[in-house]
Amino acid sequence: MLSRPLRTSFAALAAAALTLTAACGGGGGAVEEASAGNELEGASIVVGSKDFTENIVLGKIAVQLLKAHGASVTDKTNLGGTVTNRQALQSGEIDLYWEYSGTGWIEHLKKTEPIQDSAEQFKATADEDLEKNQIRWIGPTPLNNTYALAIRSEKAQELGVKTVSDVAELSRTKPEEVTLCIETEFSTRDDGLPGLLKTYDMEIPKDRIALLDTGVVYTETDKGETCNFGEVFTTDGRIAALDLTVLEDDKSFFPLYNAAVTVKEDLYQKHPELEQVFKPVIEKLDDATMQQLNAKVDVDGMEPGDVTAEWLKENGFLG
Repeated sequence: MLSRPLRTSFAALAAAALTLTAACGGGGGAVEEASAGNELEGASIVVGSKDFTENIVLGKIAVQLLKAHGASVTDKTNLGGTVTNRQALQSGEIDLYWEYSGTGWIEHLKKTEPIQDSAEQFKATADEDLEKNQIRWIGPTPLNNTYALAIRSEKAQELGVKTVSDVAELSRTKPEEVTLCIETEFSTRDDGLPGLLKTYDMEIPKDRIALLDTGVVYTETDKGETCNFGEVFTTDGRIAALDLTVLEDDKSFFPLYNAAVTVKEDLYQKHPELEQVFKPVIEKLDDATMQQLNAKVDVDGMEPGDVTAEWLKENGFLG
């Protein structure tokens, strides 16, 4: 178990890392370009990403991989949230970004019931989005970056909580202990707080819910002053670094969030080679790998672009 002073240093490094990635397209580092083929020679591709570490890391992977295969790439990673990237993709401001199957199903396709089999969830999402919106999904990755509730480990032992149902029971027996740190987006999404409270028959007063930036959720959950429980992403490297305990979603509320590249169908038809370029990389991106890449940014303070270039080279993806 990590000591409290060490955990505090991780929090400071995390804050510094978030500052490094604050500007649109930032966090690239001085990355040496490499060549892995010319399949995409002549293609001009604008790459976006969401504004949290994992999606920026995935965006940088796309930027570097596409360049290595001959494409001319404009880097618009760290563009904004889910809605911003989806609208940018549909309007043609960007050509591709990494999305998650659960988000596609719940948010973009407006489904209310997730599918609990990952392969079925991905296929249903990809098929319908292609048919209705002409957006192609390339993937999925093995990684499942779903939501979860976490609590600092010593407090979990004190309260005796292991599952979200335990939190729901605690909200009735000791409501003052159920304080929550979440992102603004999570507070309104159907696959976020509203659905979670309904599924677990739980009430949390608004004055016990703090809306914070992603990185701050982790550090405040670790401190245990603003909140005891925090909304986290299961592939986030800060969970282990801060010794947080992830609570079991025992009613299987949260959908599966396997990552994939989403691209406009017209671009895909012009460059179907995108599939073969991304496929071997996608197959390597499992939970453990993503946790390690995320930790290098949020815990070690490295630039996302440097992290991804190192990983791509180590695995032979840059030639």
